[in-house]
Amino acid sequence: MNQAATAPPVGSLAPASSADEGAGLFGAHRGPLTVTDDFQVLDDPVEQKEFTELHEEDGQTTAESVLMVQGMYCAACADTVECALQGLPGVHSAQVHAATRRLTLRWDPASTRMSELAQIVGRTGYRLLPMQQAMSISERLRETRQMLWRLFVAGFCMMQVMMYAWPAYVAEPGEMPPDIDQLLRWASWVLSVPVVTFASGPFFRSAWRDLRQGRIGMDTPVSIGILVTFLVSSAATFDPTGLWGHEVWFDSLTMFVFFLLGGRYLELKARDRTAGALDALMNRLPEVCDRQRKDGSFESVSVRRLGTGDLVRVQAGQAFPGDGLIECESATVDEALLTGESRPLTRLRGEPVVAGSFNLAGPVLMRIERLGRDTRFAQIVSLMEKASTEKPRLAILADRIAAPFLVVVVLGALAAGAFWWQTDPGKAVAVAVAVLIVTCPCALSLATPSAMLASAGALARRGVLVRRLQAFETLAGINTVVFDKTGTLTRDRLEVRELSMRDGVAREQVLALAASLAQGSLHPVSKAIVEAARQQSVTPTRPTGEVTEQAGQGMAATFERHGHVRLGSAAWAGVVTVGTSDGPRAYLSDEQGWLATFEMEEQLREDAITAVSALRQQGIRTLLLSGDREGAARLVAGELGIHEVIAGATPEHKLAEVVRLQQNGRTLAMVGDGLNDGPVLARANTSFALGHAAALAQAQSDYVIQGGRLMDVVDTLQQARDTMRIVRQNLIWAAVYNAISIPLAMVGWMPPWLAGLGMAGSSFLVIANAARLARQPGRAAA
Repeated sequence: MNQAATAPPVGSLAPASSADEGAGLFGAHRGPLTVTDDFQVLDDPVEQKEFTELHEEDGQTTAESVLMVQGMYCAACADTVECALQGLPGVHSAQVHAATRRLTLRWDPASTRMSELAQIVGRTGYRLLPMQQAMSISERLRETRQMLWRLFVAGFCMMQVMMYAWPAYVAEPGEMPPDIDQLLRWASWVLSVPVVTFASGPFFRSAWRDLRQGRIGMDTPVSIGILVTFLVSSAATFDPTGLWGHEVWFDSLTMFVFFLLGGRYLELKARDRTAGALDALMNRLPEVCDRQRKDGSFESVSVRRLGTGDLVRVQAGQAFPGDGLIECESATVDEALLTGESRPLTRLRGEPVVAGSFNLAGPVLMRIERLGRDTRFAQIVSLMEKASTEKPRLAILADRIAAPFLVVVVLGALAAGAFWWQTDPGKAVAVAVAVLIVTCPCALSLATPSAMLASAGALARRGVLVRRLQAFETLAGINTVVFDKTGTLTRDRLEVRELSMRDGVAREQVLALAASLAQGSLHPVSKAIVEAARQQSVTPTRPTGEVTEQAGQGMAATFERHGHVRLGSAAWAGVVTVGTSDGPRAYLSDEQGWLATFEMEEQLREDAITAVSALRQQGIRTLLLSGDREGAARLVAGELGIHEVIAGATPEHKLAEVVRLQQNGRTLAMVGDGLNDGPVLARANTSFALGHAAALAQAQSDYVIQGGRLMDVVDTLQQARDTMRIVRQNLIWAAVYNAISIPLAMVGWMPPWLAGLGMAGSSFLVIANAARLARQPGRAAA
């Protein structure tokens, strides 16, 4: 890998050690952003190589960095960060993905420094953090605690304020004494102060940040509505007979803040789950391994201390720490998560193994050739990052129409207030407040998330976790489902399909011998044989000596009645085979020769045929995209009735095929489970990962099917269609409500209290309609 850009000295700052991750230079920062702390650390070559790659283009070095943007909530925030960076000297391109909060930055290290760019972004109110620090446990816990405290304050005060406001709504004129009325107003005012000064803090900061940049963001009308409503209500509380009248709207104010904070908190928890999955992915590689010293002995060292050319020993069940070459006779490795290959592979001396794949049998010696970002493992992660940071067409369209809409809302309120100011200043403020309240996107903002959250809850009860609520919209419009094969359409283990034996030998005797040899091995074929013996209640035969295993070949031991017995490949067992088989085989032999043959097969998931048939009946095309061999892939596809098959595909090939299908008009849902599926899961229009899937696959999927039922894909598709139908109903209601209420508010026929009541009523109807989706998936009422 190219080394990170050389940076000027950074004073006394030292590179963060492994112990500092998540709570050190980046994670523990609490004060104002300054050039002397967070920014200059981004120039440290040791830190920079974790998030930056260098590319040589026409003799010039270009850096590409992927960072997290802390403090952003919406597409308008993403646009603010992009505008702050684009056009700066040395910046080639800057793109922020609003859903993942990732910034992909291409820049010239000879013309600018990362610390300077981060400082410019910092002035807009956002922070640039390396992904590991941004997703650290301490950072996410701090953000979650802050949001929970704000939500608690808003909810508690809302309930109390509504209790104090209730008598004013139900009492007849003159029924409530003036002193009691004023006391309730004061109590409501006191309880509204923490809602405005503390709970509403994120809205005010976001609005102020946008206004400083000369922009109107999503939180600008919200903040104006909160502030004006509070100030006017406060004026009415202090002086009920004054210019601003006697009406107060503290109940509407606190309820509005609580609803918005609730939505923000749910978004935060969704991002937390994504960060946790990525953390698990980072822990896939071993933290320590055995490195050979010059005298031939081994020492346990951190993987970070390894270098190219080191000879390391990888124990059974451990992942290889880097890409390298086998230095022992052979090794059995599991590369299913990297290549999609369904069978364990045997690597002989001098053959390559890749980081992230597992050693299945016995200690293995390997010579390190590549580490870190140079490995095949890191390249797949990089493919996933690039796919997930591309902006979809709908997001770009939303960015274009958001700002004009917000400007119209604010100008409409100002125009109404200015018109009425000429005749009645008190009514002018009331009209402006009413317009802001009635056009506050409460019902409109609840229309989509309330329906999607109700569906997400219903799916969660079935074991389907929804990672991105926005994916419901895409899933409802798909026309093609692309399946991975190994571990997705088939089970993630082998099974004994057929057992052939030598004449005169009992089946139980063969299973007992084979299980005795296989029970100490991690090889999937061995596990299948042990499971077959267990299902038939066969007790393994005890050997007279120790069981030995030759990596990639098989096991051997001596038994009292059969002498020396071998289980493994044909060559290992000394068996001459004729023809080939799509499935793996294991052979058992004794001193007399061939004893038995175990033919294995990948079992289809119980509901695979039903799920594919159900999708076909709904007009959804199905396609098999696998890294496995052509014969194995077509065999599975034929059993399922899938006619489109792409086999032998590398992760790059899979990604290219998905892009090609999308360019041909396909709207894709990808279903996969392997690490090699990460890029296509991120690039597909929407995606599913099974519960046993690799952390990377789950991190980039929209839905995680915990139980592994493929019929859950069908049910989720139907739930998505029901969800979008409810969303359309909610949006129509919100549009009709605004079409009626806004003109009434602007002409002064809707006082602010009625506007607040209308807003609450419209929100209630939206939520009640969405609650119908909380039934079993696919059964919401039309």
